[in-house]
Amino acid sequence: MLKVAIIGAGAISAAHITAYLAFSERCQIVAVVDMYTEKAQKRINEYGLKGAQAVTDYHELLDQNIDLVSVCTPPYTHAPITCDFLHAGTHVLVEKPMASSLQEADMMLEAAQVSGKLLSVVAQNRFKTPMMKLKEVLDSKLMGPVVHVQVDSFWWRGHNYYDLWWRGTWEKEGGGCTLNHAVHHIDAMLWMMGPPVELQAMMANTAHDNAEVEDISMAMLRFQEGALGMITSSVVHHGEEQQLIFQGKEARVSAPWKVVASTARTNGFPEPNLDLEQQIQKLADELPDVIHVGHAGQVENVLNAIETGSPLLVDGKSGRDTLELIVGIYKSSSTGEKVTFPLEAEDAFYTRKGIMQHAVHFYEKKTAVENFEDVDITLGSKLES
Repeated sequence: MLKVAIIGAGAISAAHITAYLAFSERCQIVAVVDMYTEKAQKRINEYGLKGAQAVTDYHELLDQNIDLVSVCTPPYTHAPITCDFLHAGTHVLVEKPMASSLQEADMMLEAAQVSGKLLSVVAQNRFKTPMMKLKEVLDSKLMGPVVHVQVDSFWWRGHNYYDLWWRGTWEKEGGGCTLNHAVHHIDAMLWMMGPPVELQAMMANTAHDNAEVEDISMAMLRFQEGALGMITSSVVHHGEEQQLIFQGKEARVSAPWKVVASTARTNGFPEPNLDLEQQIQKLADELPDVIHVGHAGQVENVLNAIETGSPLLVDGKSGRDTLELIVGIYKSSSTGEKVTFPLEAEDAFYTRKGIMQHAVHFYEKKTAVENFEDVDITLGSKLES
Protein backbone atom coordinates (compact mmCIF):
# COMPACT_ATOMS: atom_id res chain seq x y z
CA MET A 1 0.00 0.00 0.00
CA LEU A 2 1.61 3.25 -1.16
CA LYS A 3 1.53 6.17 1.27
CA VAL A 4 0.39 9.43 -0.35
CA ALA A 5 0.42 13.06 0.86
CA ILE A 6 -1.45 16.00 -0.66
CA ILE A 7 0.57 19.22 -0.49
CA GLY A 8 -1.85 22.16 -0.66
CA ALA A 9 -5.55 21.99 0.20
CA GLY A 10 -6.87 24.52 -2.31
CA ALA A 11 -9.49 23.93 -4.97
CA ILE A 12 -7.40 21.65 -7.20
CA SER A 13 -6.59 19.31 -4.31
CA ALA A 14 -10.11 17.89 -4.50
CA ALA A 15 -9.38 16.44 -7.96
CA HIS A 16 -6.24 14.74 -6.64
CA ILE A 17 -7.92 13.33 -3.53
CA THR A 18 -10.80 11.95 -5.59
CA ALA A 19 -8.33 10.39 -8.02
CA TYR A 20 -6.38 8.59 -5.30
CA LEU A 21 -9.57 7.35 -3.68
CA ALA A 22 -10.39 5.58 -6.95
CA PHE A 23 -7.41 3.31 -6.19
CA SER A 24 -7.93 2.79 -2.47
CA GLU A 25 -6.69 -0.80 -2.71
CA ARG A 26 -3.30 0.46 -3.93
CA CYS A 27 -2.68 3.69 -2.03
CA GLN A 28 -3.73 5.60 1.06
CA ILE A 29 -3.68 9.34 1.72
CA VAL A 30 -1.90 9.71 5.05
CA ALA A 31 -1.49 13.50 5.20
CA VAL A 32 -2.89 16.74 3.80
CA VAL A 33 -0.66 19.80 4.09
CA ASP A 34 -1.68 23.45 4.01
CA MET A 35 -0.38 26.64 5.59
CA TYR A 36 -3.92 27.00 6.92
CA THR A 37 -4.33 23.82 8.97
CA GLU A 38 -8.10 24.19 9.07
CA LYS A 39 -8.22 23.88 5.27
CA ALA A 40 -6.24 20.66 5.42
CA GLN A 41 -8.52 19.28 8.14
CA LYS A 42 -11.57 20.28 6.14
CA ARG A 43 -10.37 18.17 3.21
CA ILE A 44 -9.71 15.23 5.52
CA ASN A 45 -13.21 15.48 6.98
CA GLU A 46 -14.86 16.10 3.61
CA TYR A 47 -13.43 12.95 2.03
CA GLY A 48 -13.38 10.75 5.12
CA LEU A 49 -9.61 10.25 5.02
CA LYS A 50 -9.33 8.03 8.07
CA GLY A 51 -5.97 8.19 9.78
CA ALA A 52 -4.75 11.14 7.69
CA GLN A 53 -3.06 13.97 9.55
CA ALA A 54 -3.46 17.69 8.88
CA VAL A 55 -0.02 19.27 8.60
CA THR A 56 0.96 22.94 8.39
CA ASP A 57 4.55 22.56 7.12
CA TYR A 58 5.44 19.95 4.49
CA HIS A 59 8.95 19.64 5.93
CA GLU A 60 7.44 17.56 8.73
CA LEU A 61 6.78 14.79 6.18
CA LEU A 62 10.24 14.56 4.63
CA ASP A 63 11.41 11.89 7.05
CA GLN A 64 8.15 9.92 7.20
CA ASN A 65 8.79 7.60 4.23
CA ILE A 66 5.98 8.97 2.09
CA ASP A 67 5.92 7.12 -1.25
CA LEU A 68 4.19 9.76 -3.40
CA VAL A 69 3.09 13.37 -3.04
CA SER A 70 0.77 15.53 -5.10
CA VAL A 71 1.98 19.14 -5.16
CA CYS A 72 -1.11 21.37 -5.41
CA THR A 73 0.36 24.69 -4.28
CA PRO A 74 0.92 27.99 -6.20
CA PRO A 75 3.43 27.73 -9.08
CA TYR A 76 6.27 29.63 -7.39
CA THR A 77 6.45 26.95 -4.67
CA HIS A 78 6.54 23.92 -6.98
CA ALA A 79 10.31 23.71 -7.41
CA PRO A 80 11.42 23.78 -3.75
CA ILE A 81 8.67 21.41 -2.60
CA THR A 82 9.28 18.99 -5.46
CA CYS A 83 13.06 19.00 -5.03
CA ASP A 84 12.81 18.48 -1.27
CA PHE A 85 10.55 15.45 -1.64
CA LEU A 86 12.58 13.94 -4.49
CA HIS A 87 15.76 14.22 -2.46
CA ALA A 88 13.90 12.64 0.47
CA GLY A 89 13.18 9.59 -1.70
CA THR A 90 9.55 10.40 -2.59
CA HIS A 91 7.94 10.27 -6.03
CA VAL A 92 6.23 13.53 -7.09
CA LEU A 93 3.14 14.39 -9.13
CA VAL A 94 3.18 18.18 -9.50
CA GLU A 95 0.33 20.34 -10.77
CA LYS A 96 0.65 22.45 -13.87
CA PRO A 97 2.49 24.61 -14.60
CA MET A 98 5.56 22.60 -13.66
CA ALA A 99 7.34 25.70 -12.34
CA SER A 100 7.43 29.47 -12.78
CA SER A 101 10.75 29.43 -14.68
CA LEU A 102 12.91 27.16 -16.80
CA GLN A 103 15.67 27.39 -14.21
CA GLU A 104 13.34 25.92 -11.58
CA ALA A 105 12.16 23.23 -14.00
CA ASP A 106 15.77 22.21 -14.61
CA MET A 107 16.38 22.02 -10.87
CA MET A 108 13.40 19.66 -10.61
CA LEU A 109 14.64 17.48 -13.47
CA GLU A 110 18.10 17.28 -11.90
CA ALA A 111 16.60 16.31 -8.52
CA ALA A 112 14.61 13.52 -10.19
CA GLN A 113 17.70 12.24 -11.99
CA VAL A 114 19.90 12.31 -8.89
CA SER A 115 17.28 10.72 -6.62
CA GLY A 116 16.09 8.14 -9.13
CA LYS A 117 12.50 8.97 -8.21
CA LEU A 118 9.64 9.68 -10.60
CA LEU A 119 8.54 13.19 -11.51
CA SER A 120 5.24 13.57 -13.36
CA VAL A 121 3.58 16.87 -14.32
CA VAL A 122 -0.21 17.07 -14.35
CA ALA A 123 -1.67 17.12 -17.86
CA GLN A 124 -5.00 15.48 -17.17
CA ASN A 125 -6.44 16.25 -20.61
CA ARG A 126 -4.24 13.56 -22.15
CA PHE A 127 -6.20 11.01 -20.12
CA LYS A 128 -9.49 11.61 -21.91
CA THR A 129 -10.96 9.51 -24.70
CA PRO A 130 -11.19 12.29 -27.34
CA MET A 131 -7.54 13.25 -26.82
CA MET A 132 -6.28 9.67 -26.84
CA LYS A 133 -8.18 8.96 -30.05
CA LEU A 134 -6.96 12.16 -31.68
CA LYS A 135 -3.36 11.24 -30.84
CA GLU A 136 -3.80 7.73 -32.32
CA VAL A 137 -5.37 9.11 -35.50
CA LEU A 138 -2.55 11.61 -35.98
CA ASP A 139 0.05 8.89 -35.38
CA SER A 140 -1.62 6.70 -38.02
CA LYS A 141 -0.62 9.26 -40.72
CA LEU A 142 -3.92 8.60 -42.53
CA MET A 143 -4.44 12.35 -42.83
CA GLY A 144 -0.95 12.90 -44.25
CA PRO A 145 1.62 15.31 -42.85
CA VAL A 146 0.22 18.12 -40.70
CA VAL A 147 0.42 21.49 -42.42
CA HIS A 148 -1.35 23.66 -39.83
CA VAL A 149 -2.42 23.38 -36.20
CA GLN A 150 -4.86 25.71 -34.44
CA VAL A 151 -5.17 25.87 -30.65
CA ASP A 152 -8.02 27.90 -29.18
CA SER A 153 -7.84 27.98 -25.38
CA PHE A 154 -10.77 30.24 -24.62
CA TRP A 155 -11.76 30.77 -20.97
CA TRP A 156 -13.50 33.54 -19.03
CA ARG A 157 -12.57 34.78 -15.58
CA GLY A 158 -14.09 37.71 -13.72
CA HIS A 159 -12.13 40.71 -12.53
CA ASN A 160 -11.99 39.40 -8.94
CA TYR A 161 -10.32 36.16 -10.08
CA TYR A 162 -6.96 37.93 -9.77
CA ASP A 163 -7.69 39.25 -6.28
CA LEU A 164 -6.32 36.02 -4.77
CA TRP A 165 -3.00 36.94 -3.17
CA TRP A 166 -0.69 34.85 -5.39
CA ARG A 167 -2.50 35.23 -8.72
CA GLY A 168 -1.75 37.83 -11.34
CA THR A 169 1.92 38.36 -10.53
CA TRP A 170 5.00 37.33 -12.47
CA GLU A 171 6.74 36.43 -9.21
CA LYS A 172 4.19 34.03 -7.73
CA GLU A 173 1.89 32.84 -10.53
CA GLY A 174 4.58 33.07 -13.18
CA GLY A 175 2.24 34.38 -15.86
CA GLY A 176 -1.38 34.71 -16.84
CA CYS A 177 -3.75 32.73 -19.03
CA THR A 178 -1.01 31.37 -21.30
CA LEU A 179 0.75 29.65 -18.41
CA ASN A 180 -2.18 28.71 -16.23
CA HIS A 181 -5.03 27.99 -18.65
CA ALA A 182 -3.67 27.29 -22.14
CA VAL A 183 -0.99 25.06 -20.60
CA HIS A 184 -3.45 22.16 -20.99
CA HIS A 185 -3.86 22.64 -24.71
CA ILE A 186 -0.24 23.57 -25.36
CA ASP A 187 0.79 20.31 -23.71
CA ALA A 188 -1.63 18.37 -25.92
CA MET A 189 -0.38 20.11 -29.06
CA LEU A 190 3.26 19.34 -28.23
CA TRP A 191 2.36 15.72 -27.43
CA MET A 192 0.87 15.38 -30.90
CA MET A 193 3.12 17.68 -32.97
CA GLY A 194 6.47 17.93 -31.26
CA PRO A 195 8.13 21.28 -30.52
CA PRO A 196 8.21 24.32 -32.83
CA VAL A 197 11.48 25.83 -33.93
CA GLU A 198 10.38 29.47 -33.75
CA LEU A 199 7.48 31.73 -32.85
CA GLN A 200 6.23 35.31 -32.90
CA ALA A 201 3.70 36.42 -30.28
CA MET A 202 1.67 39.28 -28.83
CA MET A 203 -0.19 39.61 -25.54
CA ALA A 204 -2.38 42.14 -23.74
CA ASN A 205 -4.37 42.71 -20.57
CA THR A 206 -7.79 43.90 -21.69
CA ALA A 207 -10.08 43.37 -18.70
CA HIS A 208 -8.11 42.74 -15.47
CA ASP A 209 -6.43 45.88 -14.17
CA ASN A 210 -5.67 44.11 -10.87
CA ALA A 211 -3.05 41.86 -12.51
CA GLU A 212 0.48 42.36 -13.82
CA VAL A 213 0.06 39.53 -16.31
CA GLU A 214 -1.75 38.97 -19.61
CA ASP A 215 -5.37 37.95 -20.02
CA ILE A 216 -5.00 37.19 -23.75
CA SER A 217 -2.12 36.16 -25.99
CA MET A 218 -1.64 34.98 -29.56
CA ALA A 219 1.36 33.13 -30.96
CA MET A 220 2.31 32.08 -34.48
CA LEU A 221 4.53 28.99 -34.69
CA ARG A 222 6.76 27.31 -37.27
CA PHE A 223 7.64 23.62 -36.96
CA GLN A 224 10.72 21.77 -38.19
CA GLU A 225 8.94 20.12 -41.12
CA GLY A 226 7.42 23.41 -42.28
CA ALA A 227 3.98 23.31 -40.67
CA LEU A 228 2.59 26.50 -39.18
CA GLY A 229 0.49 26.92 -36.05
CA MET A 230 -1.56 29.41 -34.09
CA ILE A 231 -2.20 29.44 -30.34
CA THR A 232 -4.73 31.79 -28.74
CA SER A 233 -4.84 31.86 -24.93
CA SER A 234 -7.55 33.82 -23.17
CA VAL A 235 -9.58 34.42 -20.03
CA VAL A 236 -11.78 37.04 -21.75
CA HIS A 237 -13.81 34.75 -24.03
CA HIS A 238 -17.42 34.31 -22.95
CA GLY A 239 -18.57 30.74 -23.54
CA GLU A 240 -15.16 29.18 -22.85
CA GLU A 241 -14.87 27.17 -26.09
CA GLN A 242 -11.67 25.23 -26.57
CA GLN A 243 -10.48 23.32 -29.60
CA LEU A 244 -7.44 21.77 -31.26
CA ILE A 245 -7.59 21.51 -35.05
CA PHE A 246 -4.98 19.64 -37.07
CA GLN A 247 -5.04 20.23 -40.82
CA GLY A 248 -3.24 17.46 -42.68
CA LYS A 249 -2.41 17.33 -46.36
CA GLU A 250 -5.23 14.82 -46.91
CA ALA A 251 -7.73 15.53 -44.09
CA ARG A 252 -8.60 17.55 -41.00
CA VAL A 253 -9.23 16.14 -37.53
CA SER A 254 -9.96 17.96 -34.31
CA ALA A 255 -11.10 17.92 -30.72
CA PRO A 256 -14.05 18.31 -30.29
CA TRP A 257 -14.13 15.47 -32.79
CA LYS A 258 -14.64 16.30 -36.44
CA VAL A 259 -13.13 14.69 -39.50
CA VAL A 260 -13.21 16.24 -42.97
CA ALA A 261 -11.29 15.00 -46.02
CA SER A 262 -11.14 16.65 -49.42
CA THR A 263 -9.95 15.70 -52.87
CA ALA A 264 -9.55 17.93 -55.89
CA ARG A 265 -11.89 18.21 -58.82
CA THR A 266 -10.42 18.78 -62.26
CA ASN A 267 -10.33 22.53 -61.64
CA GLY A 268 -8.62 22.17 -58.25
CA PHE A 269 -11.70 23.00 -56.19
CA PRO A 270 -12.60 20.58 -53.36
CA GLU A 271 -15.04 17.75 -53.14
CA PRO A 272 -15.48 15.36 -50.21
CA ASN A 273 -13.18 12.36 -49.94
CA LEU A 274 -15.75 10.13 -48.28
CA ASP A 275 -13.59 7.01 -48.43
CA LEU A 276 -10.82 8.63 -46.37
CA GLU A 277 -13.30 10.18 -43.95
CA GLN A 278 -14.81 6.74 -43.35
CA GLN A 279 -11.38 5.16 -42.95
CA ILE A 280 -10.36 7.73 -40.30
CA GLN A 281 -13.72 7.48 -38.55
CA LYS A 282 -13.47 3.68 -38.46
CA LEU A 283 -10.06 3.88 -36.81
CA ALA A 284 -11.37 6.34 -34.20
CA ASP A 285 -14.46 4.24 -33.49
CA GLU A 286 -12.42 1.09 -32.95
CA LEU A 287 -10.10 2.67 -30.41
CA PRO A 288 -11.03 1.89 -26.78
CA ASP A 289 -12.45 4.48 -24.41
CA VAL A 290 -10.35 5.64 -21.50
CA ILE A 291 -11.39 3.85 -18.30
CA HIS A 292 -10.04 6.32 -15.72
CA VAL A 293 -10.50 9.88 -16.92
CA GLY A 294 -8.56 13.05 -16.14
CA HIS A 295 -6.65 13.19 -12.86
CA ALA A 296 -7.65 9.61 -12.05
CA GLY A 297 -6.09 8.44 -15.31
CA GLN A 298 -2.87 10.24 -14.56
CA VAL A 299 -2.76 8.95 -10.99
CA GLU A 300 -3.22 5.41 -12.34
CA ASN A 301 -0.34 5.98 -14.76
CA VAL A 302 1.91 7.18 -11.91
CA LEU A 303 0.93 4.28 -9.64
CA ASN A 304 1.66 1.80 -12.44
CA ALA A 305 5.06 3.40 -13.03
CA ILE A 306 5.93 3.14 -9.33
CA GLU A 307 4.72 -0.44 -8.99
CA THR A 308 5.85 -1.96 -12.29
CA GLY A 309 8.38 0.41 -13.84
CA SER A 310 6.09 1.17 -16.80
CA PRO A 311 6.68 4.54 -18.48
CA LEU A 312 5.10 7.81 -17.44
CA LEU A 313 2.88 9.35 -20.09
CA VAL A 314 3.70 12.84 -18.79
CA ASP A 315 7.19 13.08 -17.32
CA GLY A 316 9.25 16.05 -16.17
CA LYS A 317 10.71 16.57 -19.64
CA SER A 318 7.20 16.95 -21.07
CA GLY A 319 6.39 19.53 -18.44
CA ARG A 320 9.55 21.46 -19.22
CA ASP A 321 8.87 21.42 -22.98
CA THR A 322 5.45 22.97 -22.37
CA LEU A 323 6.93 25.60 -20.07
CA GLU A 324 9.66 26.45 -22.60
CA LEU A 325 7.09 27.19 -25.31
CA ILE A 326 5.11 29.39 -22.92
CA VAL A 327 8.24 31.28 -21.83
CA GLY A 328 8.97 31.78 -25.52
CA ILE A 329 5.54 33.37 -25.95
CA TYR A 330 6.25 35.71 -23.03
CA LYS A 331 9.66 36.62 -24.40
CA SER A 332 8.39 37.39 -27.90
CA SER A 333 5.37 39.31 -26.57
CA SER A 334 7.53 41.40 -24.25
CA THR A 335 10.39 42.15 -26.64
CA GLY A 336 8.58 42.17 -30.00
CA GLU A 337 11.22 39.78 -31.32
CA LYS A 338 10.93 36.42 -33.03
CA VAL A 339 12.00 33.65 -30.64
CA THR A 340 13.94 30.56 -31.70
CA PHE A 341 14.26 27.39 -29.66
CA PRO A 342 15.75 26.06 -27.50
CA LEU A 343 16.00 28.78 -24.86
CA GLU A 344 19.41 28.49 -23.21
CA ALA A 345 20.39 29.14 -19.59
CA GLU A 346 21.95 32.45 -20.65
CA ASP A 347 18.59 33.73 -21.93
CA ALA A 348 17.18 36.75 -20.11
CA PHE A 349 13.88 34.88 -19.61
CA TYR A 350 15.44 31.67 -18.21
CA THR A 351 15.08 32.63 -14.52
CA ARG A 352 12.11 33.88 -12.54
CA LYS A 353 14.09 37.02 -11.73
CA GLY A 354 14.71 37.56 -15.44
CA ILE A 355 11.03 37.15 -16.29
CA MET A 356 10.02 39.55 -13.51
CA GLN A 357 12.53 42.08 -14.84
CA HIS A 358 11.86 41.78 -18.58
CA ALA A 359 8.22 40.69 -19.01
CA VAL A 360 5.60 43.38 -19.59
CA HIS A 361 3.87 44.48 -16.38
CA PHE A 362 0.42 45.56 -17.50
CA TYR A 363 -0.88 46.75 -14.10
CA GLU A 364 0.26 46.70 -10.52
CA LYS A 365 -1.58 44.26 -8.30
CA LYS A 366 -3.29 46.24 -5.53
CA THR A 367 -5.83 43.77 -4.14
CA ALA A 368 -4.90 40.62 -2.27
CA VAL A 369 -7.41 38.36 -0.52
CA GLU A 370 -6.09 35.36 1.42
CA ASN A 371 -8.75 32.83 0.42
CA PHE A 372 -11.81 32.51 -1.75
CA GLU A 373 -14.92 30.65 -0.72
CA ASP A 374 -14.45 26.91 -1.38
CA VAL A 375 -16.56 26.49 -4.51
CA ASP A 376 -16.30 24.37 -7.63
CA ILE A 377 -13.79 25.44 -10.28
CA THR A 378 -13.55 24.81 -14.00
CA LEU A 379 -11.11 21.97 -14.72
CA GLY A 380 -9.46 20.63 -17.82
CA SER A 381 -11.26 21.37 -21.02
CA LYS A 382 -14.45 21.22 -23.00
CA LEU A 383 -12.86 19.24 -25.82
CA GLU A 384 -15.28 16.33 -25.65
CA SER A 385 -17.53 16.02 -28.67
